[in-house]
Amino acid sequence: MKYEIRFRPRVERQLAALSGNLRQRIMRRIGALADDPHPPGAEALGGDLRGRLRIRVGDYRVIYGAMRDPRFVLVYSVGHRGRVYRDAERQD
Repeated sequence: MKYEIRFRPRVERQLAALSGNLRQRIMRRIGALADDPHPPGAEALGGDLRGRLRIRVGDYRVIYGAMRDPRFVLVYSVGHRGRVYRDAERQD
């Protein structure tokens, strides 16, 4: 059963700021989360981001959470590895 993909409001702005090729690569990886929200290479985060996961796309990271009931993936933040974790902690 597939998961629905949802985005926090800021994620669309973050994606729009990326180059077209990089945006496409990231969107493919996010789309794949609908079939498997815990793909190989996904890591659980700790600290203030406990309960969230991250996947890597080159030097960029996608911070998300996978909910089981109802089944959806919520993308919290997308960005360069140097600042994405800080951005994921902020509220919209």
